[in-house]
Amino acid sequence: MNPLRRNIALVFVLLAFVGGSLLFFRAFSGGNAAPLHATVLPQPVQLPDFTLIDEDGRSFTKASFRGQWSLLFFGFTHCPDICPATLQQLAIARSQSIEQDLEFPQIILVSVDPERDTPEVLAAYVRNFGTDMKGLTGTDEQLRRLTKPLGIYFEKSAQTSDNYSVDHSAAVLLIDQDGLWRALFSAPHSVDEFVNDVPLLTGAD
Repeated sequence: MNPLRRNIALVFVLLAFVGGSLLFFRAFSGGNAAPLHATVLPQPVQLPDFTLIDEDGRSFTKASFRGQWSLLFFGFTHCPDICPATLQQLAIARSQSIEQDLEFPQIILVSVDPERDTPEVLAAYVRNFGTDMKGLTGTDEQLRRLTKPLGIYFEKSAQTSDNYSVDHSAAVLLIDQDGLWRALFSAPHSVDEFVNDVPLLTGAD
């Protein structure tokens, strides 16, 4: 097992110790409030090296996360339910937070359907959820360089027609402005969980 994957495995073992997670969060945030829904990693995790393409055809690597917080969701544009629902919830949470003069992370959809989700398709799709959402795509190999070490699952269905589906993890990952994985939101999601927890986790004010 390589060091990164061993580190990820250790993180998820440590997540069982809720008290340790809360202590870490309090030290990280400098406050006493704890998130109600998110799982805070006991230690921040480095992302693996990867290269994808954004909706404008530009290269996107782990260095591209630097300078701002990000919420990362893995899905695809032909997804009938959980993907559009989650992206809509994130978009609404972002809008509500901005109305309260709170900063909110950029929202990024990483497509797990590289055969159909070209940058052009992603650009049209993410615009349905607002002007500040990004979409990323790449080859299957490029995607797995990011997803596999993070424990994100995706697999194309066995259907041979173009109308296939893709099974995938539905977690939303919170990445900080240094490109470190800090927390995750497990499905099912809601607007309220993002509105309540994201400002606590990012220290937005």
